[in-house]
Formats: sequence, structure tokens, C-alpha cells
Amino acid sequence: MLALRLARGTRPLVLLRRLLVAAASAGVGFLLLCTLGYAVAHPEHPTANVLRLAWCLIPLAATVHLAVAVARTDPATRPRPGLSAVGLGPARLTVLAAVSTAISATLGSAVALLFYLHLRGDITGLPFDGAGADLLAADRPLPLAAALTLLAVLPVAASAAAALALRPRRAVPGDEADPDRPEAPPAAPTGLPWGVALLAAGLAVETYAARGASGGFPLPGRFDGNPAGVLAGWTLTALGLAMAGPSVTHLCGRLLQTLRPGATRLLAGRVLMDEAQRVGRPLGVVCAVASGALAVSATYSGPSLGPLTALGATLVVACTSATLLTAALEAKQSRAGTTAALLRLGAAPTLLRSAAALRATALIAVFAPLTWAVAEIAATPLRG
Repeated sequence: MLALRLARGTRPLVLLRRLLVAAASAGVGFLLLCTLGYAVAHPEHPTANVLRLAWCLIPLAATVHLAVAVARTDPATRPRPGLSAVGLGPARLTVLAAVSTAISATLGSAVALLFYLHLRGDITGLPFDGAGADLLAADRPLPLAAALTLLAVLPVAASAAAALALRPRRAVPGDEADPDRPEAPPAAPTGLPWGVALLAAGLAVETYAARGASGGFPLPGRFDGNPAGVLAGWTLTALGLAMAGPSVTHLCGRLLQTLRPGATRLLAGRVLMDEAQRVGRPLGVVCAVASGALAVSATYSGPSLGPLTALGATLVVACTSATLLTAALEAKQSRAGTTAALLRLGAAPTLLRSAAALRATALIAVFAPLTWAVAEIAATPLRG
């Protein structure tokens, strides 16, 4: 009830982010229900049904990632003075964030169920009644328990991930003893070796699967030509880029501060180093999605994608892009005090804007060639 009351008093931008989570949840729920409908209509192909369900895990993971990013930037779940006195300490705020995330995801799942039943023709009285009856196996009864179980996966996963990401951290004794102590420089992320290893393993799996696979991977729609190993390799590649993203972002910040930097380069480089963990991971995921899209567009020349495949691809692209924008917003909120202090000290607003533009340029200059290189390496065995 408290989560609903806070939702009524939130700002439009916060509500928009929650609606994005609900919309993404609706898309994933619809994909899961379509997979269930295909399994009901084709019980003689259990392996294909399992693989179709596994394909839905990619947009589901992208939606969970977006839900966690939205929960982190929600002002209603941010610790503020006085909340502990009314019983809203860090642990309660974590529970509140998980409940708010579950409400948004459940709303999307409910919309997906209603839309699916409407297209099947089970709900009448609206336009396009039964428009997808043939595709959604309207001649077979829908197992309600299985449908509700599939629709509950995303709300449970998203709320659990939000609670895990926002759980209270234990304070280290001595960290708060000297408030005048200068802030230590940000430590360099340590995920680069693991990221490179996963990236190399993913590309190797893609190469082996593309050259040696004999069966197709039955994606929803008409895009049935890629073997399952290619998708597994791309997943490893995405994990590798996500782990390496913070280290690459931190390196961009160091490079900006080399060779007699001025105030703009110093400020831009220090901010990138501070935000490496927060922005680098979603930036690496976006790099992986873009490289996958480039590899597919360079190698696939068959018929147009089916509607469900297009929906899944759109969900992945939209969720990863929205997650990156949300992480950038979180980073901006975290340095609001520093920005205000610089303005009070007389820093020109043009300096801050120039530093922001320089950060964006540096990231594009590094991640764009990396994306192209990964796409080319991944597309080479697929062309053969």
C-alpha cells in the first residue's frame, strides 16, 4: 500500500520510467505466452519448444536489467534524513524498491495476458478480436496454470534482482571517522581479464557452432537459420563486454587526463573514472547488442523476420538503450552535489557542458571501433 501511495506522488519522469518497465514486461510476457501457445499446438516437438523458451530468456534478462536500473534511480527508495525515524530505514527501503518493481512488472504481465487472450479471440468486444487465432493456437485450450507461472517469472526475477542490487551495505569501521579526509581516487575496475576471456570464448563458440552445426535454432517467427551454439556464443560475448565495459570506461578517463590536460579534460576524465562501474556495464551490454545486430545484418539475407522475432529484438534493443540512459541519469544525480559546488566556486556552465561532450566523444571513439571489430569477427564464420 505504501508503494502505491508513493507512486501516486512521484514525478512524471519517474512514472515514465516505471511505465517503460511495465511495457517491457508486457512484451516479454507476450513472448512467453506465444511460446506456450506454440508448445500446446506442437507437443510433438519438445526440443524445439524448450529452445524457443530459452530464446525468450534474452529479452527477459534485458528487462530485468532495466528494472534494476529504474529501481536504483527511483527517488522514493533513496535514503533521506528522517525516514529512519518513521521506520523506513535502508532495509525497509530495499523492500519498498522490490515491491515497486514487482508492481510495475506484474502490471505489464497482466496487460500481456489480456492482449494475448484478445488476439486469440477469448476476449471479444474490441477491435482485432481473434486477429492472431491461427498464430496463437486458438483451437487449443490454454493451460492457465502454466500461463500464470510463466507470467510470474519476470516479476519475481525483477523484484529479487532489485532487492539484491539495493540491499544495505555494511559500513566499514573507520570510514566515517574523519570527514575532512580527502576522497581517495577511484580504484580501477578489475573485470577486464575475465571480460576478455569471456569475449574470446564467446567468439570461439560462435565460430565452432557456425562451421560445425547441422541443425537450426528455431526462433519465433521465420528466422530459423542460426544454430543454437551461435546464440550461446553471443551470450558469452555479451557477458564479456559487460564485464570489460567498466575497465574500458576507466581507461577512457585515464587517457583524457594524459599529456598536459586542461580543466575540461581533467574534469571529464575524473568523472569517467568515477562513473566507470555505473555506466561501463550497461555501455558494454549496448556494445554487445549493437555488434550482434551488425553481424546479423551483414550475414542474414533470407526473408523478413517474423513478428515475434522482431518483437524480441526490439525489446532487447529498447531495454538495453533505456538502461544505459537510466544509468547515465543515475550518474548525473550522484554528482549533483559536486556540480553545485563547482558552480558555487565560479566554474562556468560551459565548462561542465564541454566536459560532458568530451566524455561522450571519448566513449564513442573507443566503443564504436570495439563494436565494429566484434561484429566483424562474429560475422566472419557466419558468412562462410
